[in-house]
Amino acid sequence: MAFEIRECTNTETAKALFQEYATIKGAESCFVSFGEELADIAGFYAGGAVLIGWSDDAPAACVAIKKKDGTHCEAKRLFVKPEFRGNGYARAMMNAMLDRARALGFSEVSFTTKPSVMRTAYGLYKRMGFVETGEKDGIVSMKMDL
Repeated sequence: MAFEIRECTNTETAKALFQEYATIKGAESCFVSFGEELADIAGFYAGGAVLIGWSDDAPAACVAIKKKDGTHCEAKRLFVKPEFRGNGYARAMMNAMLDRARALGFSEVSFTTKPSVMRTAYGLYKRMGFVETGEKDGIVSMKMDL
């Protein structure tokens, strides 16, 4: 299986992946202002990027970069469809996101995660060098200097 990561050119593809991600039981609190985001993905991520991972011709994964200010961005919506998990796609998506964030001129990337629901992703973030900056109601904030 060939895996390729490209900047999103079709927001319907991103929307479908985001909506599938939103069905993860227990992750509901990770989707604040989700309706606004889905209504205008291009506007919501203006100044950032949405990356889609393709396995052959099928959309398999996504991750997004939301501009917070001139030097800081937030990583959002890292998701690998269940049938594509176990192939290293999450790490590849994270590395592509970090590369793209650097290319966009950001010096720090942050995000939130819910370790009780996303244990595997949380472990990946820690192994990649993200550090915890806080926790509230089971949602952990993390960051990495670029």
